[in-house]
Amino acid sequence: MSRKIYTQNFHEFVSCAVIKDQAWLIFLLAPLFCIFCLSSCRETTRKVDTTVHIHTMDDTLLNFNHQVVVEENQEIDDFIQRYHWNMNKTQTGLRWMIYKNGKGNAVRKGDIACIKYSISLINGDVVCHADSSKLFEFEAGKAEVPNGLEEGILFLKCGDHAKLILPSHLAFGLLGDMDKIRNRAILVYDVELCQIKPLRREGH
Repeated sequence: MSRKIYTQNFHEFVSCAVIKDQAWLIFLLAPLFCIFCLSSCRETTRKVDTTVHIHTMDDTLLNFNHQVVVEENQEIDDFIQRYHWNMNKTQTGLRWMIYKNGKGNAVRKGDIACIKYSISLINGDVVCHADSSKLFEFEAGKAEVPNGLEEGILFLKCGDHAKLILPSHLAFGLLGDMDKIRNRAILVYDVELCQIKPLRREGH
Protein backbone atom coordinates (compact mmCIF):
# COMPACT_ATOMS: atom_id res chain seq x y z
CA MET A 1 0.00 0.00 0.00
CA SER A 2 2.81 2.35 0.90
CA ARG A 3 4.49 1.51 -2.45
CA LYS A 4 1.37 2.65 -4.33
CA ILE A 5 1.25 5.87 -2.32
CA TYR A 6 4.95 6.40 -2.99
CA THR A 7 4.51 5.74 -6.72
CA GLN A 8 1.54 8.11 -6.88
CA ASN A 9 3.40 10.81 -5.02
CA PHE A 10 6.38 10.34 -7.33
CA HIS A 11 4.20 10.80 -10.44
CA GLU A 12 2.62 13.93 -8.93
CA PHE A 13 6.09 15.27 -8.16
CA VAL A 14 7.27 14.63 -11.70
CA SER A 15 4.14 16.25 -13.15
CA CYS A 16 4.62 19.31 -10.98
CA ALA A 17 8.28 19.48 -11.91
CA VAL A 18 7.44 19.31 -15.62
CA ILE A 19 4.81 22.02 -15.23
CA LYS A 20 7.24 24.17 -13.29
CA ASP A 21 9.97 23.60 -15.90
CA GLN A 22 7.54 24.60 -18.66
CA ALA A 23 6.55 27.68 -16.72
CA TRP A 24 10.19 28.65 -16.26
CA LEU A 25 10.84 27.93 -19.95
CA ILE A 26 7.91 30.14 -20.97
CA PHE A 27 9.10 32.78 -18.52
CA LEU A 28 12.58 32.73 -20.08
CA LEU A 29 11.42 32.61 -23.71
CA ALA A 30 8.75 35.31 -23.46
CA PRO A 31 11.22 38.24 -23.33
CA LEU A 32 13.19 36.75 -26.22
CA PHE A 33 10.01 36.47 -28.25
CA CYS A 34 9.14 40.10 -27.49
CA ILE A 35 12.64 41.22 -28.53
CA PHE A 36 12.32 39.25 -31.79
CA CYS A 37 8.93 40.84 -32.54
CA LEU A 38 10.27 44.33 -31.83
CA SER A 39 13.29 43.66 -34.05
CA SER A 40 11.07 42.45 -36.89
CA CYS A 41 8.87 45.54 -36.58
CA ARG A 42 11.91 47.80 -36.63
CA GLU A 43 13.35 45.97 -39.65
CA THR A 44 10.04 46.30 -41.50
CA THR A 45 9.89 50.00 -40.62
CA ARG A 46 13.49 50.42 -41.79
CA LYS A 47 12.71 48.72 -45.11
CA VAL A 48 9.65 50.92 -45.62
CA ASP A 49 11.67 54.03 -44.76
CA THR A 50 14.44 53.00 -47.18
CA THR A 51 11.94 52.34 -49.99
CA VAL A 52 10.30 55.73 -49.46
CA HIS A 53 13.73 57.39 -49.43
CA ILE A 54 14.71 55.71 -52.73
CA HIS A 55 11.45 56.77 -54.40
CA THR A 56 11.97 60.33 -53.15
CA MET A 57 15.50 60.39 -54.59
CA ASP A 58 14.24 59.02 -57.92
CA ASP A 59 11.57 61.71 -58.11
CA THR A 60 14.13 64.40 -57.26
CA LEU A 61 16.53 63.20 -59.97
CA LEU A 62 13.74 62.99 -62.55
CA ASN A 63 12.62 66.53 -61.73
CA PHE A 64 16.20 67.78 -61.89
CA ASN A 65 16.87 66.09 -65.25
CA HIS A 66 13.62 67.44 -66.67
CA GLN A 67 14.53 70.95 -65.56
CA VAL A 68 18.00 70.61 -67.14
CA VAL A 69 16.46 69.50 -70.46
CA VAL A 70 13.97 72.40 -70.42
CA GLU A 71 16.69 74.97 -69.71
CA GLU A 72 19.06 73.56 -72.33
CA ASN A 73 16.33 73.47 -74.99
CA GLN A 74 15.61 77.14 -74.38
CA GLU A 75 19.31 78.00 -74.52
CA ILE A 76 19.75 76.10 -77.79
CA ASP A 77 16.66 77.66 -79.36
CA ASP A 78 17.91 81.15 -78.44
CA PHE A 79 21.32 80.33 -79.94
CA ILE A 80 19.81 79.07 -83.23
CA GLN A 81 17.57 82.11 -83.49
CA ARG A 82 20.51 84.43 -82.88
CA TYR A 83 22.46 82.92 -85.79
CA HIS A 84 19.38 82.41 -88.00
CA TRP A 85 20.23 78.77 -88.60
CA ASN A 86 17.59 76.52 -90.13
CA MET A 87 18.17 73.32 -88.20
CA ASN A 88 16.48 69.95 -88.00
CA LYS A 89 15.62 68.47 -84.61
CA THR A 90 15.47 64.78 -83.73
CA GLN A 91 13.45 63.12 -80.97
CA THR A 92 16.57 62.86 -78.82
CA GLY A 93 17.10 66.63 -78.90
CA LEU A 94 19.92 66.74 -81.46
CA ARG A 95 19.89 69.72 -83.85
CA TRP A 96 21.61 69.37 -87.19
CA MET A 97 21.93 71.06 -90.56
CA ILE A 98 24.03 70.61 -93.68
CA TYR A 99 25.41 73.93 -94.86
CA LYS A 100 27.50 72.56 -97.73
CA ASN A 101 26.41 69.50 -99.69
CA GLY A 102 28.73 66.75 -100.77
CA LYS A 103 28.19 64.31 -103.61
CA GLY A 104 29.25 61.03 -102.03
CA ASN A 105 27.45 58.13 -100.42
CA ALA A 106 25.63 58.22 -97.11
CA VAL A 107 27.12 56.73 -93.96
CA ARG A 108 25.76 53.40 -92.79
CA LYS A 109 26.21 51.72 -89.43
CA GLY A 110 29.46 49.79 -89.48
CA ASP A 111 31.14 52.18 -91.93
CA ILE A 112 34.29 53.97 -90.84
CA ALA A 113 33.56 57.71 -90.90
CA CYS A 114 36.63 59.90 -91.49
CA ILE A 115 35.99 63.50 -90.46
CA LYS A 116 37.48 66.87 -89.76
CA TYR A 117 35.77 68.69 -86.93
CA SER A 118 35.89 71.40 -84.32
CA ILE A 119 33.92 71.62 -81.09
CA SER A 120 32.85 74.83 -79.42
CA LEU A 121 30.68 75.71 -76.47
CA ILE A 122 27.43 77.51 -77.08
CA ASN A 123 29.16 80.77 -76.04
CA GLY A 124 31.61 80.39 -78.94
CA ASP A 125 34.67 79.16 -77.04
CA VAL A 126 36.50 76.49 -79.06
CA VAL A 127 37.36 73.54 -76.83
CA CYS A 128 38.60 70.95 -79.30
CA HIS A 129 39.41 70.38 -82.96
CA ALA A 130 40.82 67.55 -85.02
CA ASP A 131 44.40 67.65 -86.17
CA SER A 132 44.26 69.23 -89.63
CA SER A 133 47.04 66.96 -90.88
CA LYS A 134 45.03 63.79 -90.39
CA LEU A 135 41.41 62.67 -90.21
CA PHE A 136 39.59 61.48 -87.14
CA GLU A 137 38.10 58.04 -87.75
CA PHE A 138 35.41 56.09 -85.92
CA GLU A 139 33.03 53.24 -86.69
CA ALA A 140 29.43 54.45 -87.05
CA GLY A 141 27.09 52.70 -84.64
CA LYS A 142 29.78 51.37 -82.30
CA ALA A 143 29.41 54.02 -79.57
CA GLU A 144 33.00 55.23 -79.90
CA VAL A 145 32.01 58.91 -79.82
CA PRO A 146 29.36 60.99 -78.02
CA ASN A 147 25.78 59.95 -78.80
CA GLY A 148 24.98 63.18 -80.61
CA LEU A 149 27.86 62.78 -83.07
CA GLU A 150 26.97 59.10 -83.46
CA GLU A 151 23.41 60.05 -84.37
CA GLY A 152 24.30 63.05 -86.52
CA ILE A 153 26.89 61.32 -88.70
CA LEU A 154 24.18 59.04 -90.10
CA PHE A 155 22.46 62.06 -91.69
CA LEU A 156 25.54 62.93 -93.73
CA LYS A 157 26.96 62.00 -97.12
CA CYS A 158 30.59 62.03 -98.03
CA GLY A 159 31.67 65.63 -98.68
CA ASP A 160 28.95 67.20 -96.49
CA HIS A 161 29.76 70.03 -94.10
CA ALA A 162 27.37 70.14 -91.16
CA LYS A 163 26.60 71.81 -87.87
CA LEU A 164 25.47 69.64 -84.97
CA ILE A 165 24.25 70.97 -81.64
CA LEU A 166 24.42 68.42 -78.85
CA PRO A 167 22.57 68.99 -75.57
CA SER A 168 24.62 67.77 -72.62
CA HIS A 169 22.89 64.38 -72.40
CA LEU A 170 24.06 63.65 -75.98
CA ALA A 171 27.54 65.01 -75.31
CA PHE A 172 29.52 64.54 -72.09
CA GLY A 173 26.68 64.75 -69.59
CA LEU A 174 26.64 66.17 -66.09
CA LEU A 175 30.38 65.68 -65.50
CA GLY A 176 31.96 66.84 -68.76
CA ASP A 177 35.14 65.19 -70.02
CA MET A 178 37.08 66.15 -66.84
CA ASP A 179 39.39 68.24 -69.04
CA LYS A 180 38.37 71.00 -71.45
CA ILE A 181 34.63 70.39 -71.60
CA ARG A 182 32.83 71.53 -68.47
CA ASN A 183 29.90 69.80 -66.84
CA ARG A 184 26.47 70.08 -68.51
CA ALA A 185 28.07 71.61 -71.61
CA ILE A 186 26.03 72.09 -74.78
CA LEU A 187 28.39 71.44 -77.68
CA VAL A 188 28.40 72.76 -81.24
CA TYR A 189 30.16 70.50 -83.72
CA ASP A 190 31.35 71.73 -87.10
CA VAL A 191 31.89 68.54 -89.10
CA GLU A 192 33.21 67.74 -92.55
CA LEU A 193 32.72 64.15 -93.66
CA CYS A 194 35.82 63.63 -95.79
CA GLN A 195 35.81 59.90 -96.44
CA ILE A 196 33.78 56.77 -95.81
CA LYS A 197 35.41 53.37 -95.52
CA PRO A 198 32.67 50.80 -96.11
CA LEU A 199 32.15 47.95 -93.71
CA ARG A 200 34.05 44.87 -94.77
CA ARG A 201 31.55 42.05 -94.98
CA GLU A 202 32.48 38.40 -94.78
CA GLY A 203 33.21 36.88 -98.15
CA HIS A 204 34.15 40.21 -99.74
